[in-house]
Amino acid sequence: MGWIAASCEAAPFAGLVSILSKLGVRTTDPDVATAVRTVIVAIAAWCVAALGGSLSSIPDIYPMSWLFLALSGLATGGSWMRYYYAIQTGVVSTVVQIDKLSVLVSVLFAFFVLKERLAKRAAFGLVLMVIGTAVMAAFS
Repeated sequence: MGWIAASCEAAPFAGLVSILSKLGVRTTDPDVATAVRTVIVAIAAWCVAALGGSLSSIPDIYPMSWLFLALSGLATGGSWMRYYYAIQTGVVSTVVQIDKLSVLVSVLFAFFVLKERLAKRAAFGLVLMVIGTAVMAAFS
């Protein structure tokens, strides 16, 4: 499966996350909700890795990869904790749009850290997305 197909398949799941999370945090502390979600994600990820036969590759993970995976996990936790608080106290349709400014952050880091180039079309789309988010946030 190609990366474009996988990206398209991920989108509906990501869209469901905000709605299911909003329903889950209605009467639950957002930090506890994040902890519960994290346990479920961890169990599911380990099951998928085990069923796919990938667990045998754990000893092959390089030390720097461990570091970056750990930092990624911490960043995920920070993102989820703030996201859950935001959707509990805010309007999901607004929170998710502001949250998607993470695309801008990712593109900037990809440019400066990974030295990836952004096509003019993609840059134009990114600018439109940021402008749209700013306008939406200003009128919320």
